[in-house]
Amino acid sequence: MTETMALSGSCRTNAKEPGSGQNSFPDVVELNVGGQVYYTRHSTLVSNPTSLLGRIFSSKKDAAHDLARDPKGRYFIDRDGFLFRYVLDYLRDRQVVLPDHFPEKGRLRKEAEYFLLPDLVKILTPEDLKPCSPDDYFHSDNEDGSQGSDQRVCPPSSLVPADRKSGFITVGYRGSCTRGRENQTDARFRRVPRIMICGRVALAKEVFGETLNESRDPDRTPDRYTSRFYLKFKHLERSFDMLSECGFQMVACNSSVTASYVSQHTEDKLWASYTEYVFYHFAN
Repeated sequence: MTETMALSGSCRTNAKEPGSGQNSFPDVVELNVGGQVYYTRHSTLVSNPTSLLGRIFSSKKDAAHDLARDPKGRYFIDRDGFLFRYVLDYLRDRQVVLPDHFPEKGRLRKEAEYFLLPDLVKILTPEDLKPCSPDDYFHSDNEDGSQGSDQRVCPPSSLVPADRKSGFITVGYRGSCTRGRENQTDARFRRVPRIMICGRVALAKEVFGETLNESRDPDRTPDRYTSRFYLKFKHLERSFDMLSECGFQMVACNSSVTASYVSQHTEDKLWASYTEYVFYHFAN
């Protein structure tokens, strides 16, 4: 009887054809983890046989697995795509090197627990880790407020400088309209369907997820800042709702308006406006 295991319960799997070989996986495996694509060797995935990945990608004859696939045929894992890179690093080297001021240690520890990597969990759980007091606990910049979790942990003080306990995101919006002479009451509005996002890359990704278009700044690393991202939707209020759900509050707003003649032979003017809304995530 063929045992079937899928990484995502929401994805359908197909039964494996009978008579398959002992190892049906290619030497280089292509993964889609929460929308992030990874390439790795099959031997890396099974390097820890007791881990979840080791069990799922086992090549034993009596453990045939039909895994969930994305539309391009890549093996799909419904987990945090950004944090999976550190899980993969650990499987390769049995150690993990985090960037300076890394705010996602608690969430990475949860990923290690999910993938059944107890040694990685120990690495991410310092002995001197203590519960936070209400005055000094650390709330991750990248924590998704929509998850409804109020659990917070304090990382070592060396990893959390005071200026990184909170985060800013600036939303920029352009609009324009054409208005005729003073005796004309109608105005034709034309709104440019682009909402700009400025801020730290990891924070912007956490708030806006797949609605964030990164095509204008594709190689920016998560710990860097950008002013070139924009949103795939056109409704400014939707971006406000997403920021509010993640615990952000508007702290400043600035707007500018310019006017230019549509044609030198008419009095029609084109009015253009650009507004920036600054949001701040408070560390309570």
